[in-house]
Amino acid sequence: MNASLPKQVKIVEVGPRDGLQNEKESIPADVKIELVNRLTAAGFVNIEAASFVSPKWVPQMATSAEVMVGITRKPGVIYSVLTPNMKGFEAALAAGADEVVIFSSASEAFAQKNINCSIAESIERFREVAEAAKANKIRLRGSISCAFGCPYQGEVAVASVADVVVRLRDLGCDEIDIADTIGVGTARQVQTVMQRVAQDFPIHALSGHFHDTYGQALANIYASLEVGMSIFHSSVAGLGGCPYAKGATGNVSTEDVLFLMQGLGIQTGIDLNAVVDAGQFISAHLGRKAASRAGNALAAKRLG
Repeated sequence: MNASLPKQVKIVEVGPRDGLQNEKESIPADVKIELVNRLTAAGFVNIEAASFVSPKWVPQMATSAEVMVGITRKPGVIYSVLTPNMKGFEAALAAGADEVVIFSSASEAFAQKNINCSIAESIERFREVAEAAKANKIRLRGSISCAFGCPYQGEVAVASVADVVVRLRDLGCDEIDIADTIGVGTARQVQTVMQRVAQDFPIHALSGHFHDTYGQALANIYASLEVGMSIFHSSVAGLGGCPYAKGATGNVSTEDVLFLMQGLGIQTGIDLNAVVDAGQFISAHLGRKAASRAGNALAAKRLG
């Protein structure tokens, strides 16, 4: 193993929320609960379980309160929920969320399309949520979309990413996600961005959220490891994408990321075989093959 790489990483499993939110067919709450429970049993220490957004905009997340009540929680595991406003925060608080996630963009054009306001306005909207999270001793995570490219404006300046990191830091975020929403980032670009934003926020509290649109997600994760990053997001069976980003074909699959980490000798504390099972479970329910090369290969190997 490269001696400069982290010896251990945290994988944030986003499948139950980010992965399922755009599925057109309604998924029963008991299926979502089973998925979260399987992921908990597999050893994840952070699972993005639900989203308290308007069902008008994201119908799939209408059962979030039911899911949060129904899951079997494991001590020490952070169950995160997306909260776009105070109404969402109050629902998250009532549901016993361990972490709330607020979000903005490094692209002004994307902010306008996604949340109908400027970047500065989006941050200001979350000030009340941030203060409420701190008052209630709930972890606060900030997420930055389009950190490496935007479907509407194209290139995104590194300075723009750094500016949003500072704004989220000043709101009191415990962790900040740097997201490649449309999957256009490449390894050297990723290192440049991560090294720049690490000047304003601790590298150990920054996370990489990569989409695999151009097949670069694993290369970008490795590039991030090389500059000291140790938190990554992934989605079981490669579920998900972004409803506001044309061409965002999906999150990097958890099985592929775990296979990479296993090969590098980096500890995750997660049972890869159990994640493969979880991926096959949710894919069978959705009636399609999992979008994970490693997961499908390992499942096929078991069958001989």
